[in-house]
Amino acid sequence: MANIQPHRLKTISEYHQLMGLPKPEHPLISVVNFESIKHLSSDESISLVFDFYSIALKRNFNGKMKYGQQEYDFDEGILFFIAPGQVFRVEIEKGSVLKHSGWMILVHPDFLWKTPLAKTIRQYEYFDYSVNEALYLSEKEEATLINIIQNVGQEYHSNIDQFSQGVMIAQLELLLTYAGRFYQRQFITRKITNHKILDRLENIITQYLNSDTLTKKGLPTVQYVAGALNLSPNYLSGLLKTLTGQSTQQHIHDKLLEKAKEKLSATNLSVSEIAYELGFEHSQSFSKLFKRKTSLSPLEFRQSFN
Repeated sequence: MANIQPHRLKTISEYHQLMGLPKPEHPLISVVNFESIKHLSSDESISLVFDFYSIALKRNFNGKMKYGQQEYDFDEGILFFIAPGQVFRVEIEKGSVLKHSGWMILVHPDFLWKTPLAKTIRQYEYFDYSVNEALYLSEKEEATLINIIQNVGQEYHSNIDQFSQGVMIAQLELLLTYAGRFYQRQFITRKITNHKILDRLENIITQYLNSDTLTKKGLPTVQYVAGALNLSPNYLSGLLKTLTGQSTQQHIHDKLLEKAKEKLSATNLSVSEIAYELGFEHSQSFSKLFKRKTSLSPLEFRQSFN
């Protein structure tokens, strides 16, 4: 399929117009029932960039969505988050008409101006997750979130007064807090899948450390490891924190230290030579990391074997 030039939507009103919806009742926030969106045919596959936040709960979605370079087919209740500036694409099979159900809240950053949520919203890591790392909801969880979305919608459709913004923001914060709780539940309940990811992570790091890539390009980055796993860096670190209590960077360092200990105990290479083979430009950086992790300098560790 040819690349589709992303269509940038700067305002929520532009989104409503594109999707054949009535004008939003508030210029900076909107609550959309997906069943109200006009049906898109297969020649209307679109690539979009929003200048506002999107929180969407979808089900019975008969198209494909590409986000974070990953594709996902929606069937059961799925919640996902898109921050301003992130590109996503909706594709429809030839001859089909896009149909789906669910809800979406659109929030322009200006709506959050001078509120605590303006500073904290990007701290919710799931705004950087890819769609294949979306939140799978149980029926009970879905009902909880739909109730919150409908509360926002009720306030959205009411006459605007001095309390409207505060009420809607309080509901948004509650929704985001529940989403954080449900993501933690997902990390725990999908143990088989998640431990397979952990096994793959170990293999990717080990293979990297045993190849000449280490000497040529230095230590593997969190972005490299996450990319090899087809996961976003934030999602991978959140998953690892829940499973092991350590971040991706800490896992990389632990595997590196295993390799360093092996070379210090089983070879006559100098500390500088080992540091170079392990991808460090300066041996001092290697020695500092080694001592921070083991409480021993590389030489002290080597001498403990004599």
